Amino acid sequence: MRNEAETRAELIDPKLHDADWDKEPCRVRREVHLTDGRILKSGERARPRRADYLLCLRFGHTVAVVEAKEEAAGPGEGLSQALEYAAMLGIRFAYATNGHTIVERDLETGVQRDLDAFPTPDELWSRLREAQGLTEEKAAPLLEPAWQTAGRTLRYYQERAVRAVLEAIVRGRPRVLLTMATGTGKTEVAFQICWRLWSSRWNLKGEHRRTRILYLADRNILVDDPKDKTFAPFGNVLCKIGGGKSPLGREMHFALYQSLVSEGAGPNPFERYPRDYFDLVIVDECHRGSARETSLWRTVLAYFHAAVQLGLTATPLHSDDVDSQQYFGKPVYTYSLRQGINDGFLAPYRVFRYSTNWDAVGWRPTQDERDRFGRQIPDQLYTTEQFERAVALKARTATLAKSLTKFLDGTDPGAKTIVFCVDQEHAALVRDELAKLNPERLRANPDWVCRVTSDEGDLGRAHLSRFQDPECPTPVVLTTSQLLTTGVDAPDCRNVVLMRVVPSMIEFKQIIGRGTRLCEQYGKRYFNILDYTGSATTHFADPEFDDEPEFATDIPFDLEGNPGIPDPYVPRPPGSRAQPLPGDHGGDDPASNDPPGGAAPDVSARQPGKFYIDGGDCEIVSEDAHELDHDGALTARASASEIVQTWVLAHFDSDAALRAAWCSPDRRTEILGELANRGARLSDVLRELEGVPDGIDLCDLLTSVTFGAEPRTRAWRAAQARAQLDARFAHLPTEARGVLDQMLTRYEAHGPSEFVLPDALQVPPFDEREVGEYVAMFGSPAALRAAVEELQRFVYEVDALAG
Repeated sequence: MRNEAETRAELIDPKLHDADWDKEPCRVRREVHLTDGRILKSGERARPRRADYLLCLRFGHTVAVVEAKEEAAGPGEGLSQALEYAAMLGIRFAYATNGHTIVERDLETGVQRDLDAFPTPDELWSRLREAQGLTEEKAAPLLEPAWQTAGRTLRYYQERAVRAVLEAIVRGRPRVLLTMATGTGKTEVAFQICWRLWSSRWNLKGEHRRTRILYLADRNILVDDPKDKTFAPFGNVLCKIGGGKSPLGREMHFALYQSLVSEGAGPNPFERYPRDYFDLVIVDECHRGSARETSLWRTVLAYFHAAVQLGLTATPLHSDDVDSQQYFGKPVYTYSLRQGINDGFLAPYRVFRYSTNWDAVGWRPTQDERDRFGRQIPDQLYTTEQFERAVALKARTATLAKSLTKFLDGTDPGAKTIVFCVDQEHAALVRDELAKLNPERLRANPDWVCRVTSDEGDLGRAHLSRFQDPECPTPVVLTTSQLLTTGVDAPDCRNVVLMRVVPSMIEFKQIIGRGTRLCEQYGKRYFNILDYTGSATTHFADPEFDDEPEFATDIPFDLEGNPGIPDPYVPRPPGSRAQPLPGDHGGDDPASNDPPGGAAPDVSARQPGKFYIDGGDCEIVSEDAHELDHDGALTARASASEIVQTWVLAHFDSDAALRAAWCSPDRRTEILGELANRGARLSDVLRELEGVPDGIDLCDLLTSVTFGAEPRTRAWRAAQARAQLDARFAHLPTEARGVLDQMLTRYEAHGPSEFVLPDALQVPPFDEREVGEYVAMFGSPAALRAAVEELQRFVYEVDALAG
């Protein structure tokens, strides 16, 4: 009977060939890694998920997964795995086969059937298209190949996201929402959607022309980076609206909302385009303003209401007055931070929580206390939420800077770090305090710590650009307030520091996203969150932190609940002026109470602004650390010994039970793997413990940590077993007992791996003879294996005999 590899090559591959699956490139993808494997506490990766075959109509359009088993297996043995992968991929067809019978499950209908041959690509495409009620013409974008080049292959969830959006568009959905965690490639997904629509010449009017697309955002970095990098394959059909230019001859347009809305009298720049000019409008970071019904941003979307509107966000906004889902509808696909970490595409995190005495109990001025400028401070209890807003406490800022410096000194002084402050003034003060504490680092590089806010302009952008480059060692620390919360790709950022309260879950997720990108080529596999305000503790404890949102029902598309979108656009009266609403700052760094460049405030102009207190004793009074456990929950950080004790006690009720399991090579490997998955390498346990004898058996290390058993060395166990070897194995010839004695010597030096056959007979001194000679000494292969297994059990039973 054929093994699995032979079954694939000799039975399954010919069946796929007969069904025309390999007639075109990319239709059959073999041994595809769907995930990279979660990064474990040990720094190693869990086993990635791998599909035997993916069947694709075109590159980027997978329709079926096939799991193969060896010829002797039942044909449906791999079906559960195939169904799991099909659900991950969001595809309809799952197959399992032993090379003879093929089991098909249709996830749409639930029908399962046995087949002799695979359906052809045309058959599956026909079934898919008919189920969605699409003609060949309408479905054309679904069959358009994705853009493919070196280094730009799609991950499984990106392909699924593209397909979900395209299916919604070709089926006539006018507004579409896509939710993907920061760092998972929303821009790449947007590009692939645009490329396939544009290449297939899809448009709303059914004309023979390319798709006209408008890509909107509220920050230059969110427009310029995609235009110049990700969307570069569009070539000369790209353009940016702005500076009085509104080119009508191009097809891929990029624009800031601000550049489309006139601040003075006269028509808005977007009104230079016909209202039905664009077929697709993409709204990046749509939660930040486009969802607000009264926002001027909505004026742009209302004007181009004839176009399909696609909202992209990492954090769908959901509140009483601002709701992305109320405008765009349910997300057609959601890929969360938790999924990204579990799949191994995003970095896991550790949370370090610090509290000062003033944050713990509040700060209150003394009687008649005045601030730096002679103003009497109102007598009340000020809490963390009011620090640097109502009262600026210089001693607290210095204490937080000292704590951060200590953390960097104790971990990685060169780790890229972003500090989120209350406002621009606070960011300048934190920068200055860090500079005072690190003169040697600033002597080596004056840009070791920099402030990056809107006030810095081109200088700040230069600092940020170097910070984003993993090859550039400085700046190491950036202080900011709002400017870096989103749209900043800094893959080597290893520390995210919260020195301001972050009340919004939306903003919190955006801030955390600054650290979630992996940068393994530079050694980054996780990141740290340093929380000085309790924001992380609050949001991570919220059950809604990374759960699937409770979606509202699909919105009606007009005010009466009938299909279609209402037309709320009302042209501005001649001579009127646009009045931006609070929050419509175009993503710039809000600068309330921010003196330019961090200069001393103009008190007369600031009444009754915040009060500045220079004195007082502030210190860190509590700190704790948490990290993601094996199941993705945030738990108190434990030592390797604590992890070992917790896991072993959950699986074994005595040291004897653990030793009995340890005798099985497979079970031993499983135990070590489970502990490593939870971040407990036994080398770490050895470093944590004192007085551990050299040469301790790893099983004894586990029983000592967990049950308090006396730690035995391998030398002790070998000596005890050797003393009773002849009596225990009297039924074996003298030569055979000599082989077992040599195995004890190998065990004493190297551990229980020396009892694993046939490997144990392929190392000195056993490799001087053929394996067949050892078999002859014991009488048969079974007798040899039984004797070695008995010797291993004997080694771990000698405790009872010695006692």
